[in-house]
Amino acid sequence: MKPTKVTLTFDNDNAPIELPILSGSLGSDVIDIRSLGKHGVFTYDPGFLSTASCSSDITFIDGDEGLLYYRGYPIEQLAEHCDFMEVCHLLMHGELPDKEQKKQFTSLISGHSMLHDQLTNIFRGFRRDAHPMAVMVGVVGSMSAFYHDSIDVTDKLSREVSAYRLLAKVPTIAAWSYKYNIGEPFMYPQNRFNYAENFMHMMFATPCEAYEPNPILAKAFERILILHADHEQNASTSTVRLAGSSGANPFACVAAGIASLWGPAHGGANEATLKMLEEIGDVSRIGEYIKRAKDKTDSFRLMGFGHRVYKNMDPRAAIMRHTCHQVLDELGLHNDPMFKLALELEKIALEDEYFVSRRLYPNVDFYSGIVMRAMGIPNCMFTAIFALARTAGWVAQWSEMISDPEVRIGRPRQLYTGSQRRDFVPIELR
Repeated sequence: MKPTKVTLTFDNDNAPIELPILSGSLGSDVIDIRSLGKHGVFTYDPGFLSTASCSSDITFIDGDEGLLYYRGYPIEQLAEHCDFMEVCHLLMHGELPDKEQKKQFTSLISGHSMLHDQLTNIFRGFRRDAHPMAVMVGVVGSMSAFYHDSIDVTDKLSREVSAYRLLAKVPTIAAWSYKYNIGEPFMYPQNRFNYAENFMHMMFATPCEAYEPNPILAKAFERILILHADHEQNASTSTVRLAGSSGANPFACVAAGIASLWGPAHGGANEATLKMLEEIGDVSRIGEYIKRAKDKTDSFRLMGFGHRVYKNMDPRAAIMRHTCHQVLDELGLHNDPMFKLALELEKIALEDEYFVSRRLYPNVDFYSGIVMRAMGIPNCMFTAIFALARTAGWVAQWSEMISDPEVRIGRPRQLYTGSQRRDFVPIELR
């Protein structure tokens, strides 16, 4: 029988404190420490690596076993059998849709894909060479100034409308961030395309000629979206929840999530992977860089290998690996120098005892970066695409957080290490 409480004892005369143990449907038990403050003590956990900040029934990860479930469904099954709209419905509403529900949901999202026309002025306020993520942070945050009818977080219908708007409009914003960057005219969404195809159209089409997305590339892009849609309480999702706990409107919360995702330790990993491949430059130099990666005194690190959460192979990586080879086959790129380099690096990492023993397997960022590069998506857009995929998880997590009767404004404690009380000294006496 599992214990239902633990007792915290002290070396001094402080009385012991009993703390309840809570169990979820999957995963580790947690010790409920909410009452510690009443006893004048708190826990110290930099990065919250051992602290559950909330309860959630959206996503489950087991890093040791290499498991990722959305609402209980293994990611492998969803990536194989679902499109992105079905996964979005699952994350937002808790269940996969039937045919009629999917039709209605897809229609709702398509109906919100246009941007308010005045938002084009926001884009034009940026320099042409602004990073797409900088543009996305600004434009998504400004949406609250244009969609006043859906920022009442206390109203369920308002929350739902804002979630649909974000899910529908973030791809348009991401694609237009790229178009603005390269000086091409904005391409408006086309409702005849599905979600992934529509983004590709807005990214790559021009007014000069008709554009038809390659179905194999569109399917690959859809898998990228599905695999990145949610990932439990990561830095950006926690940021969205923390911002939302203050009652901030959902557009501001998602803009905060985009800003957090922009960090190279988080959403920028696939961009960093391609920069690393460009630095290596040629297959003949792989040995040199492998040696540097094994040298603890060398600052060089292989990007796209290993994962902070997964101690086994990232379950998303196996799916993306298969997709990666499909894309390279379709485009005839297996002999391209950059992709030959990437595949040779992958082979070494999967066979070299140093990497295998440390479980430094290629992760999803390694393969998704290669796929996006093959599709013609520039490095600067990798994190922006991550953001549009993760918007599905962010709005689901935000909605769950707002609806939680136990939600409190986030207010982490600290271990103060500064000066003790001291008295002010006038400037002429200092």
